[in-house]
Amino acid sequence: MGSEAQNNSSRILGIESSCDETAAAVVEDGERVLSSVVASQLDTHGRYGGVVPELASREHLRAIVPVVREALERAGCAHRELAAIAVTSGPGLVGSLLVGMTYAKALCFAWRLPLIAVNHIEGHIHAVRMEAAQRGEPVEYPALALVASGGHTHLFEVREGLTYRLLGKTRDDAAGEAYDKVAKLLGFGYPGGPVIDALAPYGNPDAVPFTLARMKGNALDFSFSGLKTAVLRWVRERDLEFEIQARRKLIRSHPRPTADQWLAVTPQTTLDLLASFQHTVIQELLRRAAASASQIGARSILVGGGVACNQGLRKAAAQMRLGVPVLFATPALSTDNAAMIAAAAFPKLVRKEFSDFTLRASAGLKLA
Repeated sequence: MGSEAQNNSSRILGIESSCDETAAAVVEDGERVLSSVVASQLDTHGRYGGVVPELASREHLRAIVPVVREALERAGCAHRELAAIAVTSGPGLVGSLLVGMTYAKALCFAWRLPLIAVNHIEGHIHAVRMEAAQRGEPVEYPALALVASGGHTHLFEVREGLTYRLLGKTRDDAAGEAYDKVAKLLGFGYPGGPVIDALAPYGNPDAVPFTLARMKGNALDFSFSGLKTAVLRWVRERDLEFEIQARRKLIRSHPRPTADQWLAVTPQTTLDLLASFQHTVIQELLRRAAASASQIGARSILVGGGVACNQGLRKAAAQMRLGVPVLFATPALSTDNAAMIAAAAFPKLVRKEFSDFTLRASAGLKLA
């Protein structure tokens, strides 16, 4: 594939469509974000209590062209000033991935630009690296990366040169998925993570004594299905239908309730349940991250993915005093975005690791 890009250009257009957000961004030198545009589908999927793959694909088709156009306009960047186009090739929903990949390929063909395939999980790691570099806090290696979101909960050793080794992963639900399922069970709607995080400080985290998961085999693996089942059992042992219906009614009249509105329809016992649930999830994440960091002699810990927005997690990580820097991306770059995809593509641009048009979407793409 030829290229009309300037020889000295280091600007990459990133495209992300792995799940329910259509995103595009322009990043220079792998660190300087010139633009980042995200079209959310929360209103589309909220009424169904989770992401509907067919609807997600349709919404990506509607949004992809205007989102990419806006990203280029905000960056003040013509296509001739681009060095390459980067796109998420997996993991994710196949239909969603195909929309972004097909459009990226079309642009590469029309503009004669190289195509760079990026692993979505690696993008989350690079979001942390990119913002740490912007703050003057470069990552020291080896590093421990915790990626936690609605679809992923993984621990990786990150070595100098950006090579990865998988240390642990969830065997069932991802952390963010557990948040969403518990929130849906209790009538808080979708997505559940932000609501539970906002209400947890009003409850007693020690009120419901949930059991921490004990893993056979790899002790660094995660499991959240038992915790989810324990919450379900707690709910079934109590008559909560009236308050659950009250919250569902609130959502119908106010699609995005405030914390005060949630508090008005949530008794203290349920607030205690939410606090205990969140406390347990955070314990599971951080105790395995700490054990992994100790095992590899990590000099820094990177926390990325949508669950990294959780204020309880950020506060607990700061209080653990692990002896090494614990680095988070800002909330805007913790959730799915295209700036992280463009940033992850920069080392591949330097190494000229380009893909051709036979590149295929991979729902289960592994990083290591």
